[in-house]
Amino acid sequence: LCVIIHYLVRGQLGWFGLTIACVVPGYAAQFLSILWYRADGHPPGFWLLVLHLLQLGLWKRYWNVLRMAAKMGGSARAGEVVTQHGDVCVLRLLEALLQTLPHLLLQAYVVVAVEPAGFIPGVSAGLSLLSLSWALVSYSRFSCLLKPGHLCPPAAAILCLLLWRMGMLGTRVLALVLFARLYSFWVFAVAGVHWLLMAFWLVALQTDIVARPCCWRLFNCLVGAVYVFCYINVRPGPSKHRVAVFYAVST
Repeated sequence: LCVIIHYLVRGQLGWFGLTIACVVPGYAAQFLSILWYRADGHPPGFWLLVLHLLQLGLWKRYWNVLRMAAKMGGSARAGEVVTQHGDVCVLRLLEALLQTLPHLLLQAYVVVAVEPAGFIPGVSAGLSLLSLSWALVSYSRFSCLLKPGHLCPPAAAILCLLLWRMGMLGTRVLALVLFARLYSFWVFAVAGVHWLLMAFWLVALQTDIVARPCCWRLFNCLVGAVYVFCYINVRPGPSKHRVAVFYAVST
């Protein structure tokens, strides 16, 4: 909101419109959250719909998880808390990839190529990087909790994961922004080739997380676009070989 007001006050209507456009894809996570409420047998009321319209639906889910965990005391029905927490982590990751990542790329380009001394766009880019990294770490933490015999990672491990994600995403975004500054629209060709390679790789891995053929193709295309920036494990089992292949190609 501060960045939107910043561009509006300065009369930079182009960046103002693009920043607002980055907000729109985030409603996909809000819409999916409403559908999951209905699927769980809890039809959303008027105020819950208003919260989702204001893009506060995931915050409401976080509050529900905290309240449920406080009532249960960490013993009975703990599996329900994990399930609710998993829903929030997946929705938050989707929102971060659809909304926070484009916003990060846009503000980083503004800071590098348009307004190097821009304080508000720079702070917004930094917070977006932190938010996206934390969404990825939360998803990884939840994936660890689902594995039998795995405990919650300690705080030091989570901090290391957060720093690793921030460093990896920060360097990738900076490289793309600098390439875009020098070669303009050719950055879309480079990113497109990388996207196609990653999508074909996912097809070769036979990721069967989605059963329907049309949804399976869409899933591979979406995850392939995510792999332009970072790796997300979407298959069960050890992933060290897939991670090694991904970073060998990416670097």
